Amino acid sequence: MTAGSAAPSQAELDAMVISRVRRSGSSFYWGMRLMAPERRQAMYAVYAFCREVDDIVDEPGLAADKRRGLAEWRDDIAAIFEGRQPKLPLARALVGPTRDYGLEREDLLAVIDGCEMDAGDGLIRPTKATLDLYCDRVACAVGRLSVRIFGEFTPRCLDVANHQGRALQLTNILRDVGVDARMGRVYLPDELLSAHGIDSRQPLDVLGHPALAAVCRELAEEARYHYAKTRAAMADCSRRAMRPAAIMLEMYHAIFLRGEKDGWQPRGEPIRIPRAVKIWCALRHGLL
Repeated sequence: MTAGSAAPSQAELDAMVISRVRRSGSSFYWGMRLMAPERRQAMYAVYAFCREVDDIVDEPGLAADKRRGLAEWRDDIAAIFEGRQPKLPLARALVGPTRDYGLEREDLLAVIDGCEMDAGDGLIRPTKATLDLYCDRVACAVGRLSVRIFGEFTPRCLDVANHQGRALQLTNILRDVGVDARMGRVYLPDELLSAHGIDSRQPLDVLGHPALAAVCRELAEEARYHYAKTRAAMADCSRRAMRPAAIMLEMYHAIFLRGEKDGWQPRGEPIRIPRAVKIWCALRHGLL
């Protein structure tokens, strides 16, 4: 938007958000489609925000420019909660959802902080504590925003968000070990790598180590724990409200099971589930 140009209308903001979500091609789209229109549009706005800040870090460019872009988003989040007009169009799209569903400032900022952890060289052999913080910021915080929009919110919904965020993010990390190593990143925790005799900090050396699959299998046990905790917490929440979360849980668990079947051997390409499986998950939960 250029200086002096008119601010986009709400309809234009809505269209911009929908376009951003569709362009991402994410599996989350299937879960969001089940929501009532006004909640779905709010969820789209949150997801568009997440994709936008993630792309700031992932797209080519100088680290200083990336941090500047994230700082602009922090300023706009502050503006939303201080009653000022945000500058970025996608930030303006968050004003209504934040007001209508009580989104927490700390959770929006956590998403930005999590993306910043990937700026520059990104994570290489983080400690378990750092990895857990990363999962909380990039995944659980998104879940905490989402469960407020889903409706019928109770404190138990936060348990769903916190356990599911960890289950899904750890599954992502296990799925993408090879891809991440070639990007110069190693998200597997330092303690596990060291326990299995992997001492190098060079991502490709880690990728080629014969004990890597054993590290992945051990981390997979932590993901399994969070899948179980998610299901237990979800059982205490409204089934109708949790439908989008349940769809995502099933889709990611399908990826988890395929990786488990392979013994978590690092792959050249990430595990993907067929479109038919995604449609089946959406239909199954949409009809329950």
